[in-house]
Order: sequence, then structure tokens, then C-alpha cells
Amino acid sequence: MRRNKLSGMDAELNTLMAALMDIWDVVRLQLQNLLLPSRLWQLANIAVVIVVTLGLARWAQPRLREWIKRRDWPMWRLRALLVVHKRLKLIFFVGLMWLSTWTVQSMTPFPSRSFILELVASLATAWLVVTLSTRLVRNPALRSLVRWMLWVYVTLWVLGLTDEFAAALDEVAMSIGDTRLSLLTLLKGVVLVTVFFVIARFVAATGGDRIRRSEDISPSLKVLLSNAMQAILYGVALFAGLRAVGVDLTGLAVLSGAIGVGLGFGLQKVVSNLVSGVIILLDKSIKPGDVISLGETFGWVSALGARYASVTTRDGKEYLIPNEDLITGQVVNWSHSNEFVRLDVFFGTAYGDDPHKVRRIAVEAAASVSRVLSTRAPVCHITGFGDSSVDYILRFWITDPTGGLTNIRGNVYLALWDAFQANDISIPFPQREVRVVNDAIPVKDASDAG
Repeated sequence: MRRNKLSGMDAELNTLMAALMDIWDVVRLQLQNLLLPSRLWQLANIAVVIVVTLGLARWAQPRLREWIKRRDWPMWRLRALLVVHKRLKLIFFVGLMWLSTWTVQSMTPFPSRSFILELVASLATAWLVVTLSTRLVRNPALRSLVRWMLWVYVTLWVLGLTDEFAAALDEVAMSIGDTRLSLLTLLKGVVLVTVFFVIARFVAATGGDRIRRSEDISPSLKVLLSNAMQAILYGVALFAGLRAVGVDLTGLAVLSGAIGVGLGFGLQKVVSNLVSGVIILLDKSIKPGDVISLGETFGWVSALGARYASVTTRDGKEYLIPNEDLITGQVVNWSHSNEFVRLDVFFGTAYGDDPHKVRRIAVEAAASVSRVLSTRAPVCHITGFGDSSVDYILRFWITDPTGGLTNIRGNVYLALWDAFQANDISIPFPQREVRVVNDAIPVKDASDAG
């Protein structure tokens, strides 16, 4: 049995080497044809086109850059112009190569006199199309991978070597049970899955933008629909790519069972956060833009993810709070059902000041602050008689807690201070009186005690 395996591997290796030799023979023949006078003249023509392209690009690129800077256009249009500016050399080269090719073809009826010119023009055009089309892929690493793979494919296609190269890749294979997995199949799978993922990403981004711009959908439902659409599209892309290359998907049932067991034991927290995120999105208890307090953290929800919620505080810090904490912990949502928030300010005045006057002045001072609502007028009440002051509570309403709570309280305190100073109302502070009694205190000498 071992000899049979070795003989089978030797046969596949010999077939692979034969396919590679066929490719080398085609390439060697084309290299030999380059020494013909008609081919050398076409190579000189290509060299002239390259020199002219470099000169045109050097002259045009600075002028195009300055012209772009003066445009007040939408961002997507400016980005498109920047892509053109970056690939200006290749664009000029493609245009000049096709101009040279058509000129030669109009001057001579022999196709061999323009064969290399047309081949280079077609190859440069294919490279340019690949370069511009791969800009749709936003991820830089994935974009580079897709670009290089397409460059290799279009080069082989233009040179007419796709069949030979595919046959060589198909010879490198291994058998897993009844399934034969070759390098060609693996490469097709990677390409198809990548293409499907790019399409799914583009559709998800476009659909997500439409969902976010809709005013009839609540913020939490927007996040839920966007995440669900992304998960469905990526799943369909993966299974479609695997199915397209002939992978049997029935065997994934065992794999999904194993993954389920792993999720149950090793990823309990992750799954808990995922489920908690779905619950938050469904019951709409917390939405993007809500102002919340959780423990010592106070801020507004900037984003809801599958695993965590992003809360941005007033000092610019961004806390990533797991969704499970938002479900199991006590969360204060300052803007859950409405946008009105009431704040309290405590102060005291001396016993000699008229409390009716103090209450009126305090209400007027609070109403003079810009963020305090006039539709819900401030109120002031006496809360008690302290040791050195009459204690008051001043209550007022705001509608923009994202603007901060400490600063609005500080502004109200400053308004109270200015109003009390203008109306001779004093703010007492604790005082202690110490009396020293001058009576003589008898001190017994220790020697007398002895």
C-alpha cells in the first residue's frame, strides 16, 4: 500500500513538472520572438511611450493637485479625484499605448507589427481596471490581497496562459476520504469567498446607511437591523463561496455541534454579552444617544455593539461597558422616556434674612441661567433649620444632559452668589466662640504631696 502511495505521488509530480515545462516552452518561445526586428521596433515604441508618460505625469500631477484643493465638492467626489491623481501615470500610459497601437494598425495591415503594442495596452488596461475597482474594498489588507490576485489572473488571461497554469495547479492535490482537494480548488474557494465577502460588505454598508438615515425607525432598532443584516450577508457569502467550489456542507453539521459545545463551556461570557446586546436592542432600554450613569461612569451612549456599549464621558474618555453589566446592574438612564432632567442645588442663608425674599431671588437667579428651562419654572423650598443657617433646596429642569451636569450646577451657584451679593443676603458658615476664664486655678506642688 505504501508503494502504491509513493508511485501515485511520483505520477502527480511528473505530471506537474510536465505542465510547468509546457508553460516554460511558451514563455521561451515568446522571448525568442522578441529578437525579431518588428518586435524590437515595438519595444522601442513602448519605451518612448513610457518616457512621454513620465513627462506628462510630472507636468500634470501638481496642477491637478492644486485644482483639487480649490474644489468645494462632496467628500466622495474629492476621494475619487485623489484616486485618479494617484494613478495618473497608469492612466496616461494606457491612453498613449492605445493611441500608439491604433496608429500602427492604421499604417500597416500586418497584425504582427502591432502585436506587442496591443498586448501591453490590453495588459495595462486590465491592471488599471483592477486598481480602480478594488477601491471598493475598504479594508487595506483585504484590498491588497484582492488586487494582487486579480493582477496575477488578468496577466495570465491576457498572455493566454490560464489553461496551462490551471492545469499545473490542479495537479497539486491531496485526497481527504472521497474528496480530492487541489491547489486550484483551494485558490478558487479563496477567490470566490473573498469576492462574495466584498459584495456582502458593500451591500451591508449601503443598506446600513439607508437604515440609519430612516427617521421612522428607532435608534436601537437601527442597530439591531444593521447587525442582523451584516451577519446574514456574511453567512450567505461564506456558504455560497464554499458551495461554489464543491465543498460538501453536510459535514458542517458535526462542526456546528462541536462549536455549540465550545460556546457552552468556554465562551459563556461572550455569549452572555451577545444575548444581552440583543435584549437591549429589542426592549429599547438603552439607545444610542441616551445619557446614562453606571456606578462612577456618567456619559452618553455613542454606539451599541454586539458585545459592549460605548459610553463617552464629558472628559473625552470612552468606556466599553459589557452588555451583561447593563442588563444585570443598576443603570440610571437620564433620557429613557423623555428628555427632561431635574437637578437639585442645596444652599443656606442666615437667620436674619427673609426666607420669602430668599426663595424669590433664588428662583429668579436660576431662571437667568441659559440652559435652565423656563417652561418648567424653577422652585425653591425650605428643607430645615440648621445649626447656623436656614437650609433650602433649589430645583430646576434642563433638556440637554449631554452638555454636562456639573457645569450647569456651577452656573446656578454663581447666579445665586451674584444675586445674594446684590440683595445683601449672607451665606453663613459655622462659627465657634472660645472663652478663656481668668480665675486662678490652684496647683498643688508635688513636694508638698510627699
